[in-house]
Amino acid sequence: MPLDVDHDPLDRSRFPVDEWALTETRFDADDLGVTESLFSVGNGYLGLRGNYEESRDAHVDGSYVNGFHETWPITHAEEAYGFARIGQTIVNVPDAKVIRLYVDDEPLQLSTADLLDYRRTLDFRTGVLSRTLLWRTPSGTRIEVKSTRMVSLTQRHLAVMTFEVTLLDGHGPVQISSQVLNRQDLPKEGPEAKAAAGIADPRKAEAFRGRVLLPRESRGDVETGRLTLGYQTAASGMTLGMVTDHILDTANPYRATVHADDDSAKMIYRIQAQPGVPIRLTKLVSTHTADSVPPRELIDRCERTLDRVAEAGVDQQYVEQREWLDAFWARCDIEIPGQPEIQQATRWNLLAIAQASARAETYGVPAKGVTGSGYGGHYFWDTEIYVMPFLTYTMPYAARNALRFRLSLLDYARTRAGELSQKGALFPWRTINGHEASAYYAAGTAQYHIDADIAYALSQYVGATGDTEFLDQAIDIFVETARLWADLGFWRTQPSGERTFHIHGVTGPDEYTAVVNDNLYTNVLARFNLRRAVEAVEALAEGDPAAYADMVRRTGLEGDEVTEWGECAQGMFIPFDEHLGIHPQDDHFLEREMWDLANTPASVRPLLLHHHPLVIYRFQVLKQADVVLALYLQGEDFTPEEKLKDFEYYDPITTGDSTLSAVVQSIIAAEVGYQDLAYRYFLSALYVDLANRHANTADGVHVASTGGLWSALVGGFGGFRDHGSDEREAQFTIDPRLPEQWESLTYRITLSGNRIRVTVRPTELELIVEEGEGSVTFVVRGESVTVSGAAPVTVALDGQGPRIPGSPKAPSEIVREDGTVISSVVPTGDTRRMPVPTGHTFPA
Repeated sequence: MPLDVDHDPLDRSRFPVDEWALTETRFDADDLGVTESLFSVGNGYLGLRGNYEESRDAHVDGSYVNGFHETWPITHAEEAYGFARIGQTIVNVPDAKVIRLYVDDEPLQLSTADLLDYRRTLDFRTGVLSRTLLWRTPSGTRIEVKSTRMVSLTQRHLAVMTFEVTLLDGHGPVQISSQVLNRQDLPKEGPEAKAAAGIADPRKAEAFRGRVLLPRESRGDVETGRLTLGYQTAASGMTLGMVTDHILDTANPYRATVHADDDSAKMIYRIQAQPGVPIRLTKLVSTHTADSVPPRELIDRCERTLDRVAEAGVDQQYVEQREWLDAFWARCDIEIPGQPEIQQATRWNLLAIAQASARAETYGVPAKGVTGSGYGGHYFWDTEIYVMPFLTYTMPYAARNALRFRLSLLDYARTRAGELSQKGALFPWRTINGHEASAYYAAGTAQYHIDADIAYALSQYVGATGDTEFLDQAIDIFVETARLWADLGFWRTQPSGERTFHIHGVTGPDEYTAVVNDNLYTNVLARFNLRRAVEAVEALAEGDPAAYADMVRRTGLEGDEVTEWGECAQGMFIPFDEHLGIHPQDDHFLEREMWDLANTPASVRPLLLHHHPLVIYRFQVLKQADVVLALYLQGEDFTPEEKLKDFEYYDPITTGDSTLSAVVQSIIAAEVGYQDLAYRYFLSALYVDLANRHANTADGVHVASTGGLWSALVGGFGGFRDHGSDEREAQFTIDPRLPEQWESLTYRITLSGNRIRVTVRPTELELIVEEGEGSVTFVVRGESVTVSGAAPVTVALDGQGPRIPGSPKAPSEIVREDGTVISSVVPTGDTRRMPVPTGHTFPA
């Protein structure tokens, strides 16, 4: 059920159109949380929310390090064997963004200040957040304040900030207090201190009940301008070191003092400011974390980082940042000429993925990146299905790092499978440290599809890069996940004598339907997982007997297992209803009543915040695309007719309560012919965060949605598909669906070291090798096309696929094959049934 979306939902008097930047032209205290997320800067390891340096106006003053977390015991009202025991939540690390400003002892507080001018910009080409404002103090003095903030993409542990103050008229005392505050354990201030009212939201991070960061070192040196803090988390035992250097540049006379205690460190500058004489403070921050390394050693690492910066010069950090981003945009940019609003939003989303993943390296990609504490800083299956395609085809090194992280958790996954009485490995649905952190198993641990999602991402990476060296080790993932599916499923003999393989008691991607039998998505992806494991093991045995023997030693693989996996894949039961001509989401899905979304008030959306799970589980209603996602990921296993029928059935009963949904619905809507609908879904996904469509951007950027947006552009409108592993013919296909509003769409795909630029126009497709010495073959609407060298290859296109107007309509009732009637209703809390509607239409 798509949202009513505007082509451009942003207030352009406040956020002007700029294809290479997001700029805010006036301060507004009403949406601080949203803008803090939108103007965050990060590199995948370290992230700083877009808080104001000198102001206490904040929704959440946040600084985060990927993977740095505290643990806490999960308390279950009723215990049972195998429940998750230890919760994990990302920690708000000491905040080095703070730079308080006082002029004539008057503090700069943006919400009460007389601001004559204000402008804040996140530059997509430099990764620098800058802000300029003109403040008139109560005494009438005008002061220009400029600041910049950057988290380095080349120096993983470094953040660089500047703060410049100039009195434009008059003179007087100025005080700048540059601070590092342990906000995790200090009392909250301002709006942040207000208790959250209303409905409990499982998407938010859990609050800690006791002290989190135990002080291990705190000191300041007024001569060098260096502040040093070291901590260890109370329960998880993780350690952190943070060192901050200061450089004050001014012709005004000043004196400096320093203060340090357990939860703060400050450099305080008192300046006798003269009119027109700037005061410029440069603040360099290095942060290192570890599982158990003593904070003193981490502080040594921070000091080495800052010493390197001092040797190279601060200006060099900006040069390297620009060079990194120039290379990023050369590989990753998507160009949509003539659509400046769309172009701006697209580039913001692409930069958001880089800021969430580029330097994650030994960690995963959190659901909110390093922009907030939403979802507790956990890693989900979102990474493999929504973020990994972008990384695999544009930043393969980052994709490899993400897969190496999953591989490092394999032993934990083996243990978890054993706890659930299974062979092989079961990766956690949500985690930071490798242990399952979902207290609600029905919508958490039961999502066994996480195994197949990881196997899918691994297969996709190897197929796109040819990195068989990595596969020699990562093949253990294929082996252990295939092992789990073969053990989890069972055989059943049909009346016809056919033996089919079934998987019961699982939850698919759609969390509104939990613990079911033969979930279609799970079965389809498990079948892929089994097939791919067979292929990988057989290829390794034939191509590298020594590596094969090493794998057998590590995994204890027995020969008959591989044969069993092939049989399980061959016999996998794929639900299909001949009467309706669709694939049921699970074995009993079509027996449920249908939820009447058209007559469901907006006040009770999203459903998960207003209805008990058992209420939702009884209905045909989806939180997010489930079957439709399978149609995309394994499209070669479904006919065009099946895709159309499935989409038309499931789209009207999909709430879109998950930000993961719109991108997939857009892709399949475009493929089957609902191209106007596809465009609306695309717009909905494009502005998930920029327009705060799900009312929780304040908790951080929806990283999976930003990754999915890339897939919507490249896989949906751009028509690119990767149909399997590197062993299959016709692996890469292109069948574009260019929106009528667009004159062209250009994207880049990196395959085996060759970067291919793909340009879709209404009547042609152009392919050219931008970088690389090899050749790549695509199948474009059935025609094999090979591109190599510098010469472009152009393929004529006969239109942009089928076009079906409007959107699928939900039927008021469905008559099943046995004559029973399934009707649409709205759960209301009393015994009366709502009138059966005639369906709903998509808002114009």
